[in-house]
Amino acid sequence: MREQETKSLLLVEADPAERRLVSAVAARAGWSTVGADCTEMAISLLQGPHGREVQAAFLANWDEGSGPAAIAALRSSRPSLPVIVAAKGESVAQAVNAMRAGATDFLTLPVAPERLVEALAANSDRRKPAGELIPVSEKLAPALSLEQLVGSSPQYRAALAVAAKAARNRLPILIVGEPGTGKETVSRAIHAASLRARGPLVIVDCKAVPGNVVDSELFGHVKGAFPGAFAEKSGRMLEADMGTLVLDEIGALPQSTQETLDRVLATGEVRPVGCNGSSSVDIRLIATTSAPLAESFNQMLGERISVTVVNLPPLRDRSADIPNLARHLLQRFAEQELIPPLSIGNDALAVLMRYGWPGNVRQLASVLFRAGLQCDRGGLTAEDFPHIASQSRFTGRKSDFAPSLSAQSSEAAMSGVSGVTLFTNDGHLRTLEEIEADIIRLAIGHYRGRMTEVARRLGIGRSTLYRKLSDIGIDTAA
Repeated sequence: MREQETKSLLLVEADPAERRLVSAVAARAGWSTVGADCTEMAISLLQGPHGREVQAAFLANWDEGSGPAAIAALRSSRPSLPVIVAAKGESVAQAVNAMRAGATDFLTLPVAPERLVEALAANSDRRKPAGELIPVSEKLAPALSLEQLVGSSPQYRAALAVAAKAARNRLPILIVGEPGTGKETVSRAIHAASLRARGPLVIVDCKAVPGNVVDSELFGHVKGAFPGAFAEKSGRMLEADMGTLVLDEIGALPQSTQETLDRVLATGEVRPVGCNGSSSVDIRLIATTSAPLAESFNQMLGERISVTVVNLPPLRDRSADIPNLARHLLQRFAEQELIPPLSIGNDALAVLMRYGWPGNVRQLASVLFRAGLQCDRGGLTAEDFPHIASQSRFTGRKSDFAPSLSAQSSEAAMSGVSGVTLFTNDGHLRTLEEIEADIIRLAIGHYRGRMTEVARRLGIGRSTLYRKLSDIGIDTAA
């Protein structure tokens, strides 16, 4: 059996503490680390006998004065070497400048272990395009309302219809979707469409909070509650009072925290760690998960948060939405003056539609952002996405490929026509019942769940509308 190839990370110009942290995290992810105090030493190591084992470089303490020259020097020795850079602060402009200099990913110091592992995985897997700068592309533009979310596929419109209808009440919502499908974007849109829009929106990434402090993070603690609790802390639930609390990847919460959270949702009372008393809170909970909740997940809490479930389809299942999404994203990037206004040609759209997008909309945004930064013309063409075209060919995984579209569907999608899909993948018309269901979903999303307005615009009575909703499987109690 072939011996597994050693993966080595070249760590450049890191201080001792940062070097120990990065080395420890990289080791847990299966990487060995070799350090270099300066760029010259790094180049010498790359050209040495073990240089071919280096699969990525990590340039710590990014400086806009010397950083571009350091990246250029590393690339002169290894043109295809992924270079991850890190700097203090979360400046989008700083990250954009690093990208323009040739960085393939950007992290903030001190480095979050989860982000480092994610960056190493992305830059060592041929299936994942380099240079996605995931956190950057997510911070480029303000939140969208439900009616501004781009997508006309039946599955996506059905999800938005459920979200728009559920936004009007205070019941919990569970959003299910693969990473990158836009769960946080939809959460923000639901909050903006709700009666709590003027209240706070608090988002907690459950998988990023260590299990031993997650109770303190959510519920707060009193001074002296545990070693290191030098001052009183109000939890995120109190911060979200009269607003919305989003728990991203709720399945990552420990069992004990799940039980406490269920009790808080049932009683409306939060008890900080180490405190005998409690405080009343009025929150709307939106939970997200990348996969169905495990059987071990607290049953009572699972039932409580699943009153309404919004299922976001992966991008590979709505390839016809890619052209409008691509134009929309490029426009938003240009509005932020991060890239010049760019068009995108049909040849480029065809390449993007053939790819399966394992990273979903988040990956599409990152790929377009990188292409826009490097483009010196007035529009993007297929030549700007060679990595997408090549990766579509070398892997045969079903999850990497978008379903084929009929010629009519592809032409309509690339022409920018949005709305209801009329044809199936084999070119035949869909049934009248299917088309009617899509029109109803589209109307509910467009009118933000205002069912009286939906019925009026469709020219039917409310009772007829609710009957049709039941027939197509949209919960009228949401």
